[in-house]
Amino acid sequence: MSDESAEEKPGDTFEDKRGPRVKGKHRKEKPWDHDGINHWEVQPFKKEENPSGLLEESAFATLFPKYREKYLREVWSAVTRALKEHGVACELNLVEGSMSVRTTLKTYDPYIILKARDVIKLLARSVPAPQALKVLEDDMQCDIIKIGGLIRNKEKFTKRRQRLIGPNGATLKALELLTGCFILVQGNTVAAMGGWKGLKQVRRVVEDCIKNIHPIYHIKTLMIKRELAKDPNLATENWDRFLPNFKKKNVKRRAAVIKPKAPYTPFPPAQPLSKVDRMLESGEYFLTKDQQAARARMAKSAAQASKTDERKRKREAEFVAPKEEAGARGRDVEAAPPAAQESDAAELAKSLKKKLKKKKQKE
Repeated sequence: MSDESAEEKPGDTFEDKRGPRVKGKHRKEKPWDHDGINHWEVQPFKKEENPSGLLEESAFATLFPKYREKYLREVWSAVTRALKEHGVACELNLVEGSMSVRTTLKTYDPYIILKARDVIKLLARSVPAPQALKVLEDDMQCDIIKIGGLIRNKEKFTKRRQRLIGPNGATLKALELLTGCFILVQGNTVAAMGGWKGLKQVRRVVEDCIKNIHPIYHIKTLMIKRELAKDPNLATENWDRFLPNFKKKNVKRRAAVIKPKAPYTPFPPAQPLSKVDRMLESGEYFLTKDQQAARARMAKSAAQASKTDERKRKREAEFVAPKEEAGARGRDVEAAPPAAQESDAAELAKSLKKKLKKKKQKE
């Protein structure tokens, strides 16, 4: 062994031999990267970057509903021309009710086939063709939000979906202006087109709306954020102090009425009597047709007679004189006893004498 190895101590480690570590030593200067570069900008993919094309063929297909067949036949030539510019072939199969896209030898952008897949998905979901073809642009993305499985009750689902649209589409239009996205509600899905930031906001608003959070709360927050973004002094500050804080309120609901359960019996309830059983009980089953007809006539005549008597009583009741009530003083002079009549006459005589005396004194 050499002298250097003989001088090593048993407690020495590999780091001690190399010397102390320097934090961030691997981070070297990058002259090609500076603050003026926008890392979020989507660079266009040109044909010169991939002159040889693709090695393998990729294809996607999707089905469309029957009511979209007429519209797709009208616009398919425009869709074919738009996809042909990017080297993508498309096919409309009316027998199977499907649309398909595939790459060709002229395709140079490897991501364009996914954009073409999104185009046929949007066309199948009632998005107009001019709007759907905008997905082929580099700065335009799409998101298809499935809302059918978020709630089981169909009535609640319909009401909340209508709440997302708003009266005359006002809520949906406000969301489009604030997020910069195109939004279309169709059946159990919501199709959205726009930038990544706007699509994230749209997905949160749509899912919360189906979960019973009104879109107006998100609209208020987005409007405040839009105004705050205009101030460059607030670019590096936290905006939570400016945003509204909506608290969830527990609304009192009516207590459910619990019906008392009947005592349990292992025997099923008695079967109701059929028409034949009722006829057997009354004896009508054994009557002939003539007897049954005569019985029905008698029942009908009896019912008519009872109604006639009731109408006659109502007509006679109008001519019955009403009972006379007692007078305002509470008793009749004729019905009063003779002693009461004498006292009343004496009081009347005294009052007349007093009146005569007063007249004489005045004269």
